[in-house]
Amino acid sequence: MNAKLLAGLFITLLVIVGVAAFYAGSIYAGGVVVGEAKTWTPPEKVKAAWIYVGPVGDFGWTYAHDVARRVVATLFSDWLETTYVERVDENKIAEVIDNLVTQGYNVIFATSFEHMEKTYEKAEQYPNVMFFHCSGYMRRPNMATYFADLYQVYYLNGLIAGALTKTGHIGYVAAHRIPEVVRHINAFAIGAKEVGEQLGKDIKVHVIEIGDWFNPEKAKSAAMLLYTQYNIDVIAFTEDSTAIIEYAQEVTEKYLRGEVDRPLYVFSHYSPGYVYGPDAVVSGQLVRWEVIYIDILAKIKAGVYTPYNLEDVDYWYLLNTGAVDLGAHIYKNGSVMHINPKFIPMLKGIEVTDKLTGEKVSVYELVARRYEMFKSAPLLGPLQLTATTHQYESIDKINIPPIDPASPDPQSQVDYYTGTVFEPFTGPLRGYNITNPSQEVIIPAGKRLTHDDLWTMDWFLSCVNYVGKP
Repeated sequence: MNAKLLAGLFITLLVIVGVAAFYAGSIYAGGVVVGEAKTWTPPEKVKAAWIYVGPVGDFGWTYAHDVARRVVATLFSDWLETTYVERVDENKIAEVIDNLVTQGYNVIFATSFEHMEKTYEKAEQYPNVMFFHCSGYMRRPNMATYFADLYQVYYLNGLIAGALTKTGHIGYVAAHRIPEVVRHINAFAIGAKEVGEQLGKDIKVHVIEIGDWFNPEKAKSAAMLLYTQYNIDVIAFTEDSTAIIEYAQEVTEKYLRGEVDRPLYVFSHYSPGYVYGPDAVVSGQLVRWEVIYIDILAKIKAGVYTPYNLEDVDYWYLLNTGAVDLGAHIYKNGSVMHINPKFIPMLKGIEVTDKLTGEKVSVYELVARRYEMFKSAPLLGPLQLTATTHQYESIDKINIPPIDPASPDPQSQVDYYTGTVFEPFTGPLRGYNITNPSQEVIIPAGKRLTHDDLWTMDWFLSCVNYVGKP
């Protein structure tokens, strides 16, 4: 065989092998069968856009998200460009996303539950853009979900509310009756009952739903109705304005002047509301979305997150992560006012039994103990990052066998805590179905509700009185 023929056959063989290798790489990428090879290089500049349901100045949900946006924009200023669009409802989000993609934004954060379905549709349309939806459950290869949940903090606020109420009647103004808000109302009620009933109070939590995330006028009207007609003296809320805090401050000032028969103590929501009600704000819930945004954006820049692997990314961050906290104010040095100092002596003077230990402790000490239990659960962190591991979050501990399986010493068996020592949503609990109040809900003693139980909660605790919409 001559040299030219040999060379021709060799080149032909290389072409065949190359083509075969190309198709093999196209069919199998990352261990899954796909239509073409999925390769992705992190962009030199990440352009991230936030879509908000309310105004950035609401001092609630949207304000907290935008504080976080400004934090990451400053921290990652050498490679991150950000923008935001405010006051976007579900009818406008598709158009907003189209405009952002046209402008070259390659990461989009949609921050409201009602944004979910339209965002999912746009994620299908723009497979090379990464989408992150807050508070939802719909995911795909280029769309993840995330949430910083406050139910543990609401429970702590409830412990305090149960101690402070004199009438036993507590108010709650809710924007909407979605599972997130229902979960927070119930957690608040569980805490209030735990303390209040020990003090001989018949605890009732009266709920008004206003149907808006940001509506100061409706929020104040609902709080006034609860105060004047339902005899409340403590109130919490899920609404994004400062209206309820300011109203509670007005009422409490009148009480201090002897003009009304009871104060109205309040727990601020999402942002540090102490400055709007220094005499009325007891504590509250703080959220730090930047904990999640830093993690997401750093992983995008490092190539860990791509438009092809987000389907199981689902952040469910609780107190152990630093994304949420108990508090009413953040001092200039960065430290947190967990409880308004004006109320600390009162809480230290009220004694109850810690049901976990049987010890007599002050309410102040009980709150501190439960806070530490929630905070000291670092092994929950990895489980809270993916949809596939949420099922293990309700496990409080596992038993580690001895190094020597033949060891007769039972003390060599170790209880290793992976979750929280205490979980508020542990039976026995009784409630009623929201859409069918005649249907009773019973959680048996010792049963811990799972992530899915909490995420889809559609029932109220028996002590919750749903007043309705104004």
